[in-house]
Amino acid sequence: MAITATTKKELKRLVDQLPHNELYTAHRFLEYLVVQGTHPVLRAIQKAPVDDEPLTAEDIAALREADEDIIAGRVVSHEEARRRLLGQ
Repeated sequence: MAITATTKKELKRLVDQLPHNELYTAHRFLEYLVVQGTHPVLRAIQKAPVDDEPLTAEDIAALREADEDIIAGRVVSHEEARRRLLGQ
């Protein structure tokens, strides 16, 4: 689909009609569309083949252990993990 001045005008009109509480969401989505088309890492991830390698018994055991840790509350926040990894 070719982008024309009319299309951009229509988009601007729609943005002007958005309720104030939806502007942030619209901004993030438009930003995502721009980055998605230009960011080399995102493009590479999108084009990467699906990982269809079967899980090993060791993988399954590790996933079960992780689930048990979550259920038992043996988790840390992102901030805490970052602090620990950076030695702060």
